[in-house]
Amino acid sequence: MRSIITYLGHAAFLIKSEAGEILIDPFLSGNPNSPVKPDEVNPKFILVTHGHGDHLGDTIPIAKRSGALVIAPFELGTYIEREGVKNVHTMHIGGSFTFPFGKLIMTIAHHGSAVIKDGEIIYTGNPCGYVIKLKDRTIYHAGDTGLFMDMKLIGERNKIDVALLPIGGNYTMDIDDAVYAVKLINPDVVIPMHYNTFPVIEKDPEEFKRRVEEETNSRCIVLKPGESY
Repeated sequence: MRSIITYLGHAAFLIKSEAGEILIDPFLSGNPNSPVKPDEVNPKFILVTHGHGDHLGDTIPIAKRSGALVIAPFELGTYIEREGVKNVHTMHIGGSFTFPFGKLIMTIAHHGSAVIKDGEIIYTGNPCGYVIKLKDRTIYHAGDTGLFMDMKLIGERNKIDVALLPIGGNYTMDIDDAVYAVKLINPDVVIPMHYNTFPVIEKDPEEFKRRVEEETNSRCIVLKPGESY
């Protein structure tokens, strides 16, 4: 079986693997661009990069309904457990673990991480990205992040087939920095994410694609929500 990556809008992706579906940052309800509702996905695994509402999203109700294993940084995973999710695996930056779908490496991301509940900010540890080593592909989901030089190290230590990179600016890298990130990571394919969900992160993904293919050795695939690669 070949792995299939489906874009669900914002930073949410569904990856089909031999071991079952992997759902990343399931911001589905409340996401105007999501092609699916939370009750329409049945993952075996959920990866969460940080605690912000547009990334933690519908993780808790989806996990309670489906029984999916939730994988998250320690503090965020502890919060998710306290919200009643029983199947949680916590990790931390630089850590790796082999799951049924393959080896997972938790990488740094320069951002924040908190849940806002009843007007209170609940700290949920460090944000992260993930290197996902499936049987046939290695995928890097950068999470919400600014540009950082260790992206070069991630690309050198792991042959990245597909990189999922934010381009929206304001809260993350913009197009300029994301193009430079592609040069550091050197993936075969890059797919842009985290843009056009809100006015403050409106960007033209076709501009990103043009610049990637003019300035780097990588190919860019722009997916509309609901489309797959």
